[in-house]
Amino acid sequence: MELTPERTVADYVTENIKASHIFKKYGIDFCCGGGISLEKACADKGVEYSQLLEELQNLDLTERKGVSFNDLPINELIDYIVEKHHKYVEANIGLLIQYSSKVAKVHGANSPELIEVNKLFQKVAGELASHLKKEELILFPFIKKMLIAEREGTPINIPHFNTVENPIKMMEDEHEEAGNIFKEIARITNNYTPPAHACNTYRALFDKLDEFEQDLHQHIHLENNILHPKALKLEKKLRS
Repeated sequence: MELTPERTVADYVTENIKASHIFKKYGIDFCCGGGISLEKACADKGVEYSQLLEELQNLDLTERKGVSFNDLPINELIDYIVEKHHKYVEANIGLLIQYSSKVAKVHGANSPELIEVNKLFQKVAGELASHLKKEELILFPFIKKMLIAEREGTPINIPHFNTVENPIKMMEDEHEEAGNIFKEIARITNNYTPPAHACNTYRALFDKLDEFEQDLHQHIHLENNILHPKALKLEKKLRS
């Protein structure tokens, strides 16, 4: 891993997904906001640059959870995102809605921030459900059509959205919105830290929200920083 102040946060996570855990620890956004240099990210968060650099340097580069996402063929990356991250969202939204509704109802009178957490999660849950369908029914199939056209040497029909850049821009805007909602949830829950008096459901809610946000960050990173640039490059090649 080449460690320089000019490389972006997203570059480091693209090269080694384990770097995401270091950035998470320091509150550095590696998905939607990952396009800034490491040096600027440290300055913005008041993090000692040399300390962060040392932690990145000490990453065990031999363990990458069995896959280098940047080297995956595009169609395999899409399938991974759907199987790993889309299915995770779909499997956990219902549970979190139950948790957040129950905790807000039982504890909201004494802790009104829990009512806000419930409202925010209900909002992001609805947005994500729609978002995933747009990716699975519109963006991802078109990217796979481009792959077929490249392989067979045939022209690609211009889609109703004209260029893949348009749905990508929409998806990235929605990623940013979801990320901002979770930043607010993390803020008002003190980074998912339950109070001493919290019941088991209260604790389970905070733990699951934290897990959900971490999965969302990696999900967005794979799309914003790896899949989307590859799709844009492929379309440019096919149209040239």
